[in-house]
Amino acid sequence: MVSKTDDIPASVPNCTPVDDVAEDGETALKEPCPCGHSAAAVVMNGNAGHDQAEEAESKQDGSGDADPSDDANEQEVIVIQDTGFTVKIQAPGTEPFDLQVSPQEMVQEIHQVLMDREDTCHRTCFSLQLDGNVLDNFAELKSIEGLQEGSLLKVVEEPYTVREARIHVRHIRDLLKSLDPSDSYNGVDCNSLSFLSVFTDGDLGDSGKRKKKGSELEQIDCTPPEHILPGSKDRPLVPLQPQNKDWKPLQCLKVLTMSGWNPPPGNRKMHGDLMYLFIVTVEERHVSITASTRGFYLNQSTTYTFNPKPANPSFLSHSLVELLSQISPAFKKNFTALQKKRVQRHPFERIATPFQVYSWTAPQIDHAMDCVRAEDAYTSRLGYEEHIPGQTRDWNEELQTTRELARKNLPERLLRERAIFKVHSDFAAAATRGAMAVIDGNVMAINPGEETRMQMFIWNNIFFSLGFDVRDHYKELGGDAAAHAAPTNDLNGVRAYGAVDVEGLYTLGTVVVDYRGYRVTAQSIIPGILEREQEQSVIYGSIDFGKTVMSHPKYLELLEKTSRPLKVQRHAVLNEKDSAVELCSSVECKGIIGNDGRHYILDLLRTFPPDLNFLPVEGEELSPESQKQGFPRQHRHRLACLRQELIEAFVEHRYSITAETVSDSKPADTADSASETSEADETIPGLAQAKELAESLATDDGSDPKSREVVLNACKAVGSISNTSFDIRFNPDIFSPGVRFPEDSAEDIQKQKQLLKDAAAFLVSCQIPSLIKDCLDHTALPMDGATMTEALHQRGINVRYLGNVLEFVDKMPAKPQLEHVYRIGITELITRCTKHIFKTYLQGVELSALSAAVSHFLNCFLSSFPDAVAHLPADELVSRKKNKKRRNRVPGGGDNTAWASLTPSELWKNIASEALRYYHFTLQCESVDQAVEKYGLQKITLLREISVKAGIQILIKEYNFDSRHKPAFTEEDILNIFPVVKHVNPKASDAFHFFQSGQAKVQQGFLKEGCELINEALNLFNNVYGAMHVEICACLRLLARLNYIIGDHPEALSNQQKAVLMSERVLGIEHPNTIQEYMHLALYCFANGQLSTALKLLYRARYLMLMVCGEDHPEMALLDSNIGLVLHGVMEYDLSLRFLENALSINSKYHGPRSLKVALSHHLVARVYESKAEFRSALQHEKEGYTIYKNQVTPPSHSRRFEPPLVQLCHQAAGFTAPSMASVLEQLNIINGIIFIPLSQKDLENLKAEVQRRQQLQDSGKIEEQQEDGQLAHLLEPVDLRTKLCNLK
Repeated sequence: MVSKTDDIPASVPNCTPVDDVAEDGETALKEPCPCGHSAAAVVMNGNAGHDQAEEAESKQDGSGDADPSDDANEQEVIVIQDTGFTVKIQAPGTEPFDLQVSPQEMVQEIHQVLMDREDTCHRTCFSLQLDGNVLDNFAELKSIEGLQEGSLLKVVEEPYTVREARIHVRHIRDLLKSLDPSDSYNGVDCNSLSFLSVFTDGDLGDSGKRKKKGSELEQIDCTPPEHILPGSKDRPLVPLQPQNKDWKPLQCLKVLTMSGWNPPPGNRKMHGDLMYLFIVTVEERHVSITASTRGFYLNQSTTYTFNPKPANPSFLSHSLVELLSQISPAFKKNFTALQKKRVQRHPFERIATPFQVYSWTAPQIDHAMDCVRAEDAYTSRLGYEEHIPGQTRDWNEELQTTRELARKNLPERLLRERAIFKVHSDFAAAATRGAMAVIDGNVMAINPGEETRMQMFIWNNIFFSLGFDVRDHYKELGGDAAAHAAPTNDLNGVRAYGAVDVEGLYTLGTVVVDYRGYRVTAQSIIPGILEREQEQSVIYGSIDFGKTVMSHPKYLELLEKTSRPLKVQRHAVLNEKDSAVELCSSVECKGIIGNDGRHYILDLLRTFPPDLNFLPVEGEELSPESQKQGFPRQHRHRLACLRQELIEAFVEHRYSITAETVSDSKPADTADSASETSEADETIPGLAQAKELAESLATDDGSDPKSREVVLNACKAVGSISNTSFDIRFNPDIFSPGVRFPEDSAEDIQKQKQLLKDAAAFLVSCQIPSLIKDCLDHTALPMDGATMTEALHQRGINVRYLGNVLEFVDKMPAKPQLEHVYRIGITELITRCTKHIFKTYLQGVELSALSAAVSHFLNCFLSSFPDAVAHLPADELVSRKKNKKRRNRVPGGGDNTAWASLTPSELWKNIASEALRYYHFTLQCESVDQAVEKYGLQKITLLREISVKAGIQILIKEYNFDSRHKPAFTEEDILNIFPVVKHVNPKASDAFHFFQSGQAKVQQGFLKEGCELINEALNLFNNVYGAMHVEICACLRLLARLNYIIGDHPEALSNQQKAVLMSERVLGIEHPNTIQEYMHLALYCFANGQLSTALKLLYRARYLMLMVCGEDHPEMALLDSNIGLVLHGVMEYDLSLRFLENALSINSKYHGPRSLKVALSHHLVARVYESKAEFRSALQHEKEGYTIYKNQVTPPSHSRRFEPPLVQLCHQAAGFTAPSMASVLEQLNIINGIIFIPLSQKDLENLKAEVQRRQQLQDSGKIEEQQEDGQLAHLLEPVDLRTKLCNLK
């Protein structure tokens, strides 16, 4: 969630935020919600579940709590960070150079470094030798005898093999393409876009020194482009991807391709020929090259005659680059220049991301000849090692073997997590590629005789099935709609069991891919399952939804271990013979023992209990809270279930009720001690309190019948499955059609039904109001559809409740302050409905008409042109006649042209009816223009949302959506259709513990210790994920902030630059997270004296934000205050006023005219008027601010803080002043809330001493009062902190 608390992004489940200081600095006190549930019910991040899952995991790992205060752990960490040493490297034709290495590294890693270095990058086939001995590539450096500080390693050229020659050609091609962004636009090889360097003119670290001349203010051009100014209605698309001057390619060769003479005939193989290349140089010289075991040389072949004899001279060279440099001067010059540029780029611009990120816009790229790309298209290339077709990986074996690795200590766990993560990201990439091949018709079905929808496929050891209801499997549950929902439910189940990580229990690798309107599920294959019927394989669970049920003691034992963390109740069901069968999961969950002897579970679609609000059951009444809101409602399918986050929140809520019940009715002496502990630590969450109470009662040995009764009653009241301890679990089979329960469990079943009704009521009466409350006090700050969805999911609210959330906002008296949430919600609802319609629309389009169909659909959706007409491709009619005979076409081979008859009014009617059917929300608009008018939407935002959701890539140019004379899109504007991929994200648990401990330390005010822990977490994250990952991004952001507070501005700048690059690459160039990172970076640039860069970054952030959510958003006020302050600093007063006054009006709207934010805004505006010497206006604004402070802050001593500016103003009315950079930075720090990190009492005392030493404060009691009055947080913390910041500057 992009929230104002500086925490790990929400894609990391269950993370504890750095703090809960709301935007106004007021601690987000949890008030009871309107339905009468207690305050603790409002669970923000579902930490409870995390704790338990972690506990379960740590017990099993034997790793204890993984708290870094553990001595053992600290030693483990030291083990990992052995001190590095330096070795000398001597490569042929270059001077020896020093290289810093660490004992843990493998020899192979030195190979990689050499292949990346500017002077050795053209070598791939070499060995490293120490004193004449060849080093093993996979040996760790510490295991090599005689390798020490100062050792000389020689690079020795080795003879080529076919594989090595291929690797060499591929590597040279990669070097030639290293600045070419086309792979990023095409979404291949985990390349993605980054534009930061366009705004910083290269690397900030180096150029920082050049730009530090803060005195040269006159030379800075501060005027923003017209479309960025406040109030501008223009939303251009082209600036989204500014032209990077480095991308003008330096052409080294015209053509590099495999020759048609490949492979070499037998007699030439015996001369050492491995393969032939054909090359056209920039000088138009056509040459044929032989790759032989000794290297590369020119041969005498031409296009049509084969003559493999060496030419004269043959220029035999070990590396292709050396050969080409001799025959083409242009190659030599441009290749050198290209490598210089490549090495200057920040490494984070070049490293591959773990999962592919797709761009929804791209320029028109020239399609160049590329032999490697052509070869890849026709071979199943999966990883760097497989250049030879036919080498497929056994995915299942890899996925399961990595899970079985040892995990007793930290180094073992790191190795295990790294292996798991790597295999998962490789599997996701292979599965995506396979799913696209299936839909594009490039894979033969294993049941070709069946109808297209029923076909299944195997490609590269991965099993693919389509999301349709085959053989009426889901008939009772909602047919195709259920078949479409089942894969995502199953994936959530796989994710949940994977996180619990029980030894001996295995799940399948699972990836769900949506592509061209089809849903494809990709799964790894259980060994032996294809050789036998499913009936014979399944030894646990049911293959017919509960008619026949089986159980197995080993499965019960394994699943029992997962039942507590997943809150699944062990229960009995009746089989076809009416005898009871014990299960510890839903009946659909099947257990199969593979030929490898492993216990697999699959079909986990009902891991979590059903959502009764969307599951009408005859004869069952929901609780009044649900009924009041119109539940139960009919849903498309009967697989609607509650989210894991909701289960965690609900259980946490019940814990707190138990705690209260028990403590209210406990014997006096224990109650006293309990009240003491609770006074000592008011902040203990319900969970911990309940645990304490339970423990204190358990120690009674049951000798006190009174306390036993208390516990019994409390447990009954909350629906615990045990009478002596608190333990809530759910039976996932309740209300499953076809499942029957034994009679003796009737009472328990009744209890379970009630529990489900309570959980459904808890969602609508507690979680939705809590979300809205968080939006009101800006702890949750969604900016687009994705962050909105994340905010819902964090609180356990499914997206199908979006209509309810919007209705709730609509009825709020404070609706104006939630306008941004309402608008984002409506945008999300419209684009999701459109996506549902688009999905079925695409299924009826044949491949040759795809771009025409997509552009027609977008015209109907977004263009004001009333009669959008589809252009059928000219040859369509001809091809369709021939097609009639072919019964088995690929899934995408729909041959109707019904899509062409869609009209805008029909599409918008369908959108409105879909909104009503799916979200139970009435849309009051019949066209895009009405929607824009009624709800204040932006067409560009709608375009971005639908493109991202449906995987459409469009040409980047200016679209005229509002023309009534011609449609906005033509078929040339649709460049590509990408898959939308859902997969499991394995986590780095130890690194995460360090990160959390670091955050906790920072909260307590121990900045240095916090910094060390977070640095440690960063190392561990890098160890598991490699260099690129969302969680590393969060780590870098927090580190940068700490560096800044400690006063190390250059280090802050360096870390934040990495965070921005990483956010662009991993999340996307216009993701809300990226926008935030840009803002932080601008602040640190300003503090480093790089004013023009700071402004460029802020303008970029504002442009992105306008595009993603428009101007009317609370976050825009912060951005505009930043821009206004920097402009004030460079004496652009008129411009500065435009931004600051806009910030003032947005703050007044979203925080209320009496908020402290508004007072601060008045003060900032007043300062600019003062600099312009317009003292009357300045005085007016200072007075307004002063009044707000006086009303907000009761003790009179505090309102004095605002008096000096007023007195100052009266003195300065005589003489004009320009602002000092220090004062501008001071204000920047205040508005950017370097307040996010609450400091401890001790730290505040130190700060106070420092402050008093530098300047005499008027009211020394400030800090103590601040501790008493939570309301003053925003007013006072900045005073102390910014003084510290300015002193450290």
